[in-house]
Amino acid sequence: MKTRTDLRTLPALLAASLMVRLRAAMFPERGENERGDVPGWVMITLMSAVLVAAILTVARPALVTLFESAIAQVRQ
Repeated sequence: MKTRTDLRTLPALLAASLMVRLRAAMFPERGENERGDVPGWVMITLMSAVLVAAILTVARPALVTLFESAIAQVRQ
């Protein structure tokens, strides 16, 4: 009879074990000193700023000429 009792509790034990493993995978424990890596939005912002600075360095003369031409046309 003990085998039947063990077989009846097997699905509950498997479900409990699965829940514990899923929780551990979804919410890993962090140590006190671990802060994680750089958030994605910080990296995207920094990369965007560098890209804009690089484009302005190369395209500045053309942009200044374009802006002055547009202002001259508006004044006429």
